[in-house]
Amino acid sequence: MRTDTSWGTLPAREHLPVEVTEAPVLDVTVPVYNEEQDLEPCVRRLHDHLARTFPYSFRITIADNASTDRTPEVSARLDAELPEVRAYRLEEKGRGRALRTVWSHSDSPVLAYMDVDLSTDLNALLPLVAPLISGHSDLAIGSRLSRSSRVVRGPKREFISRAYNLILKSSLSARFSDAQCGFKAIRRDVAQRLLPMVEDTGWFFDTEMLVLAERAGLRIHEVPVDWIDDPESTVNIISTATEDLKGVWRVGRALAVGALPLDRLARPFGDDPRDRRISGVPGGLARQLVGFCVVGALSTLFYLLLYSLFRATASPQLANAAALLVSAIVNTAANRRLTFGVRGRDGAVRHQAQGLVVFAIGLALTSGSLAALDAATGNPAHSTELAVLIAANLAATVLRFLLLRAWVFPDRRTDDPTDARSAARSSAALSSRNAR
Repeated sequence: MRTDTSWGTLPAREHLPVEVTEAPVLDVTVPVYNEEQDLEPCVRRLHDHLARTFPYSFRITIADNASTDRTPEVSARLDAELPEVRAYRLEEKGRGRALRTVWSHSDSPVLAYMDVDLSTDLNALLPLVAPLISGHSDLAIGSRLSRSSRVVRGPKREFISRAYNLILKSSLSARFSDAQCGFKAIRRDVAQRLLPMVEDTGWFFDTEMLVLAERAGLRIHEVPVDWIDDPESTVNIISTATEDLKGVWRVGRALAVGALPLDRLARPFGDDPRDRRISGVPGGLARQLVGFCVVGALSTLFYLLLYSLFRATASPQLANAAALLVSAIVNTAANRRLTFGVRGRDGAVRHQAQGLVVFAIGLALTSGSLAALDAATGNPAHSTELAVLIAANLAATVLRFLLLRAWVFPDRRTDDPTDARSAARSSAALSSRNAR
């Protein structure tokens, strides 16, 4: 992953100025490879639609991915004939490479792309970019899987599309509905930060960009589209699917170990309502409680399973200690990442050490409960032991959450919202001065 650039926070989203500027408001990229037959009619159709319906200035950029047919000649002719069209030649293949190159050099505040076959109905273009122009969203995507979308395509492509998005939801916790629809847009200020982190240069480029944006808390707007499959598409489904699965593994591993500097995509304090804090209420308390309860429930089931396994060959006290130790390590790691949002390896050893102290307190409560049960009944049934352990764990859980929140993973954010805003503004101003 490319992480060699120092950045401040992103500026707050604002409506783009309405006055006429030298740079067109929208730059639509059309990546092509050996499309000498379809390129001209598609570009002319797109140009005509934008000229008739789009209320802002625009540009159409043809990104030629090392074509070997007459595509470069067609691109050059369109560039010469239509003032709003420009041709860009790349000597290497790859849709992701083409988009990164063109978007990185564009001066337009809103960047979009669509496939050359124009499978997506162009009436969705203005709804796609409007939230970016208004400052409402950071990225926008067309979705063929929305309930109100109207899609015409074969069962094989329908199955592959839905299966792929199901994989993204289950493995990368993606919440957007359609990763691979060739109809997307992004604000340029976001692209400048996001694109250097996107490693893929092929078809997985879209997915990687969206996953990173979503994990960073950027807002992704979805537009239902009318879409007709191109039966003459030259995309190799098998090789593309294989590369996509490799990309899912690579991105998932990077996110798991905290290797991505997603903080460079953060918006300043107050831009996201989730950042606002209520006086007297620690930030993120509700979300942390939900996360802690989910992790706690799963950890308790894991602990009880381990106890039952260890109890077959060990005494109740030894089985309880071993099961609690293993589940405590897993519980601390899960709460560190999922409940309190701590990423990366910094402080991981210290957190586990503090988690073991919390474990010792839980061990004392549960072991004491078992000792009291043994003293009261002499030879309790296994079901009775489990019932007592559940009750003891409920008591230990409350104390565990308080200790994790206040001691192991304390909230170190500024308590005063005014100070937080000032810090964000200072960071943004410093970034702006450095950019100049």
